[in-house]
Amino acid sequence: MSNHLVDSSSPYLLQHAQNPVDWYPWGSEALQKARTENKPIFLSIGYAACHWCHVMAHESFEDPETAAVMNENFVSIKVDREERPDLDNIYMSATQALTGSGGWPMSVFLTPDLRPFYAGTYFPSVRRYNLPSFKELLLSLANAWHEQAGEVEGVATRVVQHLESTTSTRHQQAMLTESELAVICKDLVDSYDWGYGGWGSAPKFPQPMLIEFLLRRTATGQDPGGGALRTALHALKAMARGGMYDVVGGGFSRYSTDNFWRVPHFEKMLYDNALLARAYLHAWRITGDAFFKRIAASTLEFVEREMRHPDGGFYSSLDADTEGQEGKFYVWTQDQVRTAIKDGADFKLFAAAYGLTQRGNWEGRTVLQRSLDDASLAAQFKISDKDISMILARCHRKLLEERSGRVRPATDDKVLTAWNGLMLRTFADTARLIGDKTLAERYRQIAVDNASYLLKTLYRDGRLFRSWRLDQAGPVAFLEDHGALICGLLALYEADLDERWYHSAVEIASLMIDRFEDPDGGFFDTDSSAESLLIRPKNLSDNATPSGNALACEALLRLAALTDDGEYRDRAFRAIAAVAEPARSFPMAFGYWLSTADLASGRVQQVAVVFPQYVTSAQALLDVINAEYRPNMVLAAGRYPPANSAPALLQERPLREGKPAAYVCEQFVCKLPVTDPDELKQQLD
Repeated sequence: MSNHLVDSSSPYLLQHAQNPVDWYPWGSEALQKARTENKPIFLSIGYAACHWCHVMAHESFEDPETAAVMNENFVSIKVDREERPDLDNIYMSATQALTGSGGWPMSVFLTPDLRPFYAGTYFPSVRRYNLPSFKELLLSLANAWHEQAGEVEGVATRVVQHLESTTSTRHQQAMLTESELAVICKDLVDSYDWGYGGWGSAPKFPQPMLIEFLLRRTATGQDPGGGALRTALHALKAMARGGMYDVVGGGFSRYSTDNFWRVPHFEKMLYDNALLARAYLHAWRITGDAFFKRIAASTLEFVEREMRHPDGGFYSSLDADTEGQEGKFYVWTQDQVRTAIKDGADFKLFAAAYGLTQRGNWEGRTVLQRSLDDASLAAQFKISDKDISMILARCHRKLLEERSGRVRPATDDKVLTAWNGLMLRTFADTARLIGDKTLAERYRQIAVDNASYLLKTLYRDGRLFRSWRLDQAGPVAFLEDHGALICGLLALYEADLDERWYHSAVEIASLMIDRFEDPDGGFFDTDSSAESLLIRPKNLSDNATPSGNALACEALLRLAALTDDGEYRDRAFRAIAAVAEPARSFPMAFGYWLSTADLASGRVQQVAVVFPQYVTSAQALLDVINAEYRPNMVLAAGRYPPANSAPALLQERPLREGKPAAYVCEQFVCKLPVTDPDELKQQLD
């Protein structure tokens, strides 16, 4: 028997559409029912690829007795956190305030006027992990609702007061200074786990935003001792050994359950792979080490192969579970590997490379993780490093072919604007920086297809929408959707040199400012026309994805450099000032912000390239520009004379003796134009 979720487009909600729980989607019908019947709301927030969401569903939401208790005493609402980050942010803050931690599934109990009074994450079906059973909890809270109304009211009031205090940015501090960013950089290096890689203890998350900040410090000449670079490269290598990184098919899982990056939480999220592929790309451009280039390219190949909509969008995630077992699709027995590889000599080398044993390294099976590097294998087997790479690549192909016959994990095939914006930027940046013409053209076309798809399906009648699935647009977009898409479009403009991407970015930025700006500084997470919630959220910290405010600020700073519009820059500076104090105290929670603040505090290099008719005539100049990772650079290029609608950076920049010319500027003050690639390189350096 189906419930009220049956007509949802969200794969996560549809997973619960046949539960005996009388689930409602978030909306007026459920909220009115709670008010009319004076029942508390049980709000359950999760996502399709969430393993523990599945566990709680199987243990409790599919159980008729538990469902009966829920249906009698609560109005139960199920929310897909990926479609509704506003609700997720509000009630995650409440959960953290009430419990000191958070996660998914998120289980929050609300008064009919949406104020939280109790919260947690996963609750087992029986007493376990020092937690009450979910049924016991339900009965206890139902009793409290009727018998301890005053206490419930007091808790709800205090939580709301706390939430309101966290969204205020009126008491702004000064901008983060260069010296403060240097201190934060040193603190990140000093707190790094040099034994196993990463920060903190298990579970270990990949932290691509912190890694990007460290790489940017190196690329902009602010890493005199080299500590930032050593830390970033160590983290990237630790994750790419395997476990977290899928050595067979490419791409990264959500996080590692141990300190060794060996056993991951197996779901693959679009945003992780967007942020990590870009970090590996930048590491390659800084070091020239082909290892990092290979990881970046294989991650994008995975996304292209397994997470791409035929029309150009990118899917949200792949599930952790297959046939009810976590990681079943990805793990191996020694015999399975031997059978797939076939060649005995290849298998022997592969087994040594990955430390294969009959007993495995996780629940009787093996999560592939490198035990020996190429140099050690070359010495042991007395062959060249090049031969080692060829043999391992051959083995990986055979294993991928064998794995393709397995039952695949479920795909959450909704297209989210913010996450697509992140991946659009990664494909565009890779197309520009990869240094391989064939790959560059392939990635450029994927980025063009993605941007075209997003602007066609999710940007309509002057409004941006959050999600798209089965020809249905989701809710009106949030701040992070606008910021990520603008950044992606600007990156594509630099890679593709088609001004339509720049024009779309400017248009969406105007919409973002009009509908999200907070007069006290920064931006709200929700559109000014969105439904009224408990509070109007304004989440400043980065989480698994960059803060919407951080994305918006970076977008505005880059637009300011292209347009010379000081209003863009002023808005970004006010927002950065609003997070300066918490970023000083808790830099781990502000990784993307740190890079944005670094961009704001540094000298932005504005590069304009004009050419007579065809871009090919300026290719030698563009190749110099794209040969290095320059995080503080913006690029505008086009035919001369430029159209009136072209970026201001291109205006009044003539050819030089009829030849393509490059102008290197800072704050729209330019050096002498050059036509020679070597002279351009000197100016850029």
